[in-house]
Amino acid sequence: MEGLIEVSYTVMCKNDVSAEVKLSELLENEKVAKAIKSEFAKGLRNLTLSGKENTEIYIKTQKEVFAFTASKNDFADLLELAEEDARKHKRFKKECDGVELVNIVTIES
Repeated sequence: MEGLIEVSYTVMCKNDVSAEVKLSELLENEKVAKAIKSEFAKGLRNLTLSGKENTEIYIKTQKEVFAFTASKNDFADLLELAEEDARKHKRFKKECDGVELVNIVTIES
């Protein structure tokens, strides 16, 4: 196989956060409800908050996405190549020791 692929990845760290919270759970929280009411309905009384039950809020660590190009022949080794690229550019910081592949795109030549 000839050609190139562009690989995007992020660096994974121990303190990364990835959580899902239902909107209904947030609205039931007294502190959250009070903050919403004071921000968007200041001075009004007898208010209730509601939302669609299946709506989910995602809380994730914002990550910087890095990219490199590789030969299509190296497809099986992309994870290792991404780790090498991170090491080469000194992207591994304290308590960061892995990569997560985000996207793989074929580059037309």
